[in-house]
Amino acid sequence: MSRTPIRENLKTLILSAAILTGAVLGHGKAHAQDIRTAVVAGGCFWCVESDFERVDGVIEVVSGFAGGTVPDPSYRQVVRGGTGHLEAVEITYDADVLPYASLLRLFLRSIDPLDAGGQFCDRGESYTTAIFTGDAAEREIARGAILEAEGVLGARVVTPIRDAAPFFEAEAYHQDYYRSDEIILTRFGPRRKSVAYELYRDACGRDQRVLDIWGQEAAFAADHL
Repeated sequence: MSRTPIRENLKTLILSAAILTGAVLGHGKAHAQDIRTAVVAGGCFWCVESDFERVDGVIEVVSGFAGGTVPDPSYRQVVRGGTGHLEAVEITYDADVLPYASLLRLFLRSIDPLDAGGQFCDRGESYTTAIFTGDAAEREIARGAILEAEGVLGARVVTPIRDAAPFFEAEAYHQDYYRSDEIILTRFGPRRKSVAYELYRDACGRDQRVLDIWGQEAAFAADHL
């Protein structure tokens, strides 16, 4: 008697079990095709990174620069001006959990989209806001998000929609600043970066301004006041 049918039946059973086990234990991999990136500029990148790393569906947020003409600029170059770059973040997210439209809705409600001169206490071009879109579909979604925000606010949103631009990661010093235990010297004396961050955020007035603009729709602000 041939053993082939038995072998094939056994193979089928093993394959079925492997698929079932993978579906249960590796469920997160099922959405690998929906992992995307978004680049937005919302003023201080420490704050935007801190806000979005707590959002369900966000995998990683990296602080950096986008929109300028100087390749791989340093933080000092950008804040000094002349490079054209904005402080920005690159958000890696699962679009099956957090659709792009929802991400932009949160973003607009975490900034002052009425301010064309910077954000909160940080002034100048490098601190202005922007949504960088990678294709026509993202641009259309961004337009819809801005129109919806204007309807809520009853005012013109000045945050521009820009074409995708190279994103340059900021120095390691700036990554995860908001939760770092590294001791640095501040105007308040030696402090952990995490403490210095909260002192800065409070002094800058970011969250109070966001609440003043958005009221109950404000994203993240209530967590810091």
